[in-house]
Amino acid sequence: MEIKPEFKKKSIRSYVVRAGRMTEAQRAAFDKYWPIYGLSLQDGPLDADKAFGRSSPRVLEIGFGMGDSLLKMLQHEPDKDFIGIEVHPPGVGRLINNAGKLELANLRVYLADAIDVLDDCIPVESFDRVQIYFPDPWHKKKHNKRRLIQADFVDKLRCHIKPGGVIHLATDWQAYAEHMLEVMEAVTGFENVAGEGNYSPRPDYRPVTKFEQRGERLGHGVWDLLYRKIDSADR
Repeated sequence: MEIKPEFKKKSIRSYVVRAGRMTEAQRAAFDKYWPIYGLSLQDGPLDADKAFGRSSPRVLEIGFGMGDSLLKMLQHEPDKDFIGIEVHPPGVGRLINNAGKLELANLRVYLADAIDVLDDCIPVESFDRVQIYFPDPWHKKKHNKRRLIQADFVDKLRCHIKPGGVIHLATDWQAYAEHMLEVMEAVTGFENVAGEGNYSPRPDYRPVTKFEQRGERLGHGVWDLLYRKIDSADR
């Protein structure tokens, strides 16, 4: 099958689409497992109960990279269904290959731009948790506008989170952590789980990645932010 991400809307993107070499296993995974796990923008609005064959708590992860931490969550939280969005085919291929080998049923994946997916496919108040871990910090000042975590994007996410649901952010760049905190404290409709102006301890459900472990050995910090959606009465 042809392996490429789907894009519709033109805007400033928070990522660079890297070609990246696909392993044979990753390529084969698309033929074998994409019919099971794959979702497309062309499918239109998602009926998650139908896609998963059950009604359960739902989690959205945007930008899961190579999918290792998401794979662990699939295994450790079998009571929840997970939808992952990623634009890099090698990471998608790796995740669905590993999930398929383990016969995990609680995963569906978009190989597409997250904004397109949210606008065209995801009904309002669909998720109990939205998680974005270690997004590109775009640390040069002239590139800060490309950062994913901006007020308008958070407001868009809010529409798709259930009342009482949470948005969970994590970064290993202090300047980006401060930016995230500033954005989240300013937007309406959320409350900081750790208290105003505070970062949260890493929840047990977020696995520590090898990249994160290596950073900790080098003395790098990691900042988690957890915000709960207060209600939907004013939407």
